[in-house]
Amino acid sequence: MELMQIPYAHLLRIAIALSLVAISTAYLYFTKKPKGCLDPDKFNEFKLVKKTQLSQNTARFRFSLPTPTSVLGLPVGQHIICRGKDNQGEEVTRPYTPITLDSNVGYFELVVKMYPKGKMSHHFRELKEGDYLSVKGPKGRFKYKPGQARAFGMLAGGSGITPMFQLIRAILENPKDKTNVHLMYANVTLDDILLKEELDAFARNFPNRFNVFYVLNQPPVPWNGGVGFITKEMIQTHCPAPAPDVQILRCGPPAMNKAMKAHLDALEYTSDMQFEF
Repeated sequence: MELMQIPYAHLLRIAIALSLVAISTAYLYFTKKPKGCLDPDKFNEFKLVKKTQLSQNTARFRFSLPTPTSVLGLPVGQHIICRGKDNQGEEVTRPYTPITLDSNVGYFELVVKMYPKGKMSHHFRELKEGDYLSVKGPKGRFKYKPGQARAFGMLAGGSGITPMFQLIRAILENPKDKTNVHLMYANVTLDDILLKEELDAFARNFPNRFNVFYVLNQPPVPWNGGVGFITKEMIQTHCPAPAPDVQILRCGPPAMNKAMKAHLDALEYTSDMQFEF
């Protein structure tokens, strides 16, 4: 009886208010960023569900996350630490950068080049579908925020492409990010180029925002890319000129990183304009 005495208009206002609260709660629930699966201090185990051989010494590894809607939770520009055993049974850890982003739910992927004498390479060679990999993170000094640079120049060698690829994906797949990317990627042979199909697709689909220049020490004939090693002149031609809103990133073997730093210093890129993964 008391309910019947409440004016209808007042009941309607209460109903509308409750509906708005429910809608807001549902919106926050479904739009909040899911919690990642990484722990920076503790190794977690992730199951290998697919191993795809890309070349004689390179494979693509897909690891499942706890649920089909889980995300890894790795900030763009950071990496994970993987733990395994070398051919002597000794524990070894190495940093790796997934080629997937948190837009890929339920799994993450690594592209790994396995060197003949590499300690962690041995572990990845031995991994079979159904096995587990120990991983912790995020780790790293670089965190990307859209718009932090007008343009990136990227100098990559061999498996050093993976942190670059992660960043390239994040930039080009974000319609609000207008950053331009200039990638120079050095390898020994054509078969050594990792993720070439994906990089070429980015170049076709984003011709005004992304370009890639391949450099090979042993190029095929014919070949329209660079020959030998990345030179100072190549950097001048294919990377954005020094400027406060330009950053040059480099990742490759130690000898390459040292040579690239010398080139960049000679071209007057300041320390603030350079970053080594």
